[in-house]
Amino acid sequence: MRENFATVLETVADVRADRTAITHGDRSLTWGRLDDRAARLAGYLSSQGVGPEDRVAIALYNGPEYVESVFAALKLRAIPVNVNYRYQATEMRHVFDDAQVAAAIFDASLAPRVIEAQHGSERLRTLVAVGGQPGSQGYEALIGATAPLPRAERGVDHWLMYTGGTTGQPKGVLVTHEWLFAVVGGNGFGLIGEPIPDSLAALRATTQRLTERGTTIVCLPAPPLMHATGMYTSLGALLASGRVVFLTGRSYDADELARTVAAQRVDTVSIVGDVFALPLADALDRAARDGRPYDLSSLRRMMSVGVTWSADVKRRLLAHADFVCRDVVAASEGGPFAICETRRGDDVVTSRFLLMPGARVIDEAGRDVVPGSGQVGVLAAPADDEIGYLGDVGKTAQTFRVLGGRRWVVPGDLASVETDGSITFHGRDNRVINTGGEKVFAEEVEQVLIEHPGVRDALVVGLPDPRFGHRVGAVVAPAGAGGDLTADDLAGYVASRLADYKKPRTVVFVTDVRRSPSGKADLRWAQAVAAAGQEPAVRRTS
Repeated sequence: MRENFATVLETVADVRADRTAITHGDRSLTWGRLDDRAARLAGYLSSQGVGPEDRVAIALYNGPEYVESVFAALKLRAIPVNVNYRYQATEMRHVFDDAQVAAAIFDASLAPRVIEAQHGSERLRTLVAVGGQPGSQGYEALIGATAPLPRAERGVDHWLMYTGGTTGQPKGVLVTHEWLFAVVGGNGFGLIGEPIPDSLAALRATTQRLTERGTTIVCLPAPPLMHATGMYTSLGALLASGRVVFLTGRSYDADELARTVAAQRVDTVSIVGDVFALPLADALDRAARDGRPYDLSSLRRMMSVGVTWSADVKRRLLAHADFVCRDVVAASEGGPFAICETRRGDDVVTSRFLLMPGARVIDEAGRDVVPGSGQVGVLAAPADDEIGYLGDVGKTAQTFRVLGGRRWVVPGDLASVETDGSITFHGRDNRVINTGGEKVFAEEVEQVLIEHPGVRDALVVGLPDPRFGHRVGAVVAPAGAGGDLTADDLAGYVASRLADYKKPRTVVFVTDVRRSPSGKADLRWAQAVAAAGQEPAVRRTS
């Protein structure tokens, strides 16, 4: 649907005006209030000179204000810019400068960093603080004092999502609202078996029918909205006449998630891999052991996107409730590429996926990998002509390729094709370790390590080696106190499941494996720790 996404949301809001759109603790916001507050915020930003194609930075924790800020920017035909609230001032400044941000909406607790990052900026002049802050406009005050921005005809504008990945500087992925609607539609209508509407009239009719039938999705996004998974699953639920429920804590609390699922009758939870799923499994096990199990009877699906979700954790979760574990390979740049759905009683093979319609596994020449050949290729999915990295022509050409006269997104996800047409996912190409002429897929080794009962979390990296070029290194957080777990134990465990050359030759034990709030591995940290062996000591195997 070639429509501005603000117009799309306004269409839903008009039908569902008195229905709850967002729940955040004891706060609830109807669609009518969401639309009105976003229009008032848009009116204020407009009075400050913010207009079409201007960039509006959003550095907020999950809550109604985040959705309102995105909606307000879209109403202006401006472009919201997601900013990681963990960033220090220099990192924020990089995003502000790279995106040429004109306004920033931020939590008051981040004010010192935002104001420092603003220094020297030629464009950033408007600051809006949620919670109030000297030197900036208070969010609630300006909404109360500003008239709503009138609705207007809009074109198909741009959407910008910064992706930090696991290494390097954050990159802005610039797409059209048409692309955004397709992705978000799949995360909403696709979950409930509804066709994605292809016009505003069809959307209005579908919204009316779903509203008369009752709320279709109650979605709880556990990841931050500053990352694609949290944002796209939230927008997907709203678009499909659902309700979004946000956790109140500013750091992830698995017990709060379980309590909220029960209290709000949540049917859909989105997570990002084991960084969310493992603490939840621990919380559910602990509650059941203590004779106070959580009521998860409303849960129908738990979705994870973009980060490995281990088989053992899936089994543990499914022991507490009967739902679908929906594991998706996708990227901020495009997709989805492949999906794996696991139910109670299934043989859990966490690396085995089914290709999504239109996706392929290709070799270096762009040819389809032959099923059953054992060849490892890269995942590719159709991409529209306008998508690319903001201000980076070279990186855009590397990731978005023209094959057979059609444009494809190829972010570097490795896979092989089995004889039955399913694929085995091997992780990202930047995580391949070449050791003694053999290739080791880091995520494959991580999966085996996490299966060990004495391991809570693990990251695998390549370390320089004078003999083999590189050797396999692992940074491991033991389960509980760790007991007598040794590097030899882990090396032997891996060697019993995989080829001997894949076992870790260097193991560093740490208290916790460092990951971002979105669940992505901090590979620079893991590389440094494995190389230095400083948390607390390096242990070697022969």
